Amino acid sequence: MLKIQRTVNGDETVLKLSGRMDAENVAELETQFASEPKGRRMTLDLEDLTLASREAVGFLERLESDSIKLVNCPLYIRDWILRERKAK
Repeated sequence: MLKIQRTVNGDETVLKLSGRMDAENVAELETQFASEPKGRRMTLDLEDLTLASREAVGFLERLESDSIKLVNCPLYIRDWILRERKAK
């Protein structure tokens, strides 16, 4: 189960993710990003993310490549993102 907490700080939206992220959650987050105003800076806070599937890590890698900021990223997820990026 993934919990998404949305906070707006001026021109930035922060989505704090808690729990487990899988392929189902990727679609939910894509919808969330699409509903944000154009030009708004986006940040994902992953401090409380406990588990991520392969699909979720691929999604996070794509977000970061598209200038979405990932903060408090657990080390194992950061390493996995870097490996995915190198494999391309």
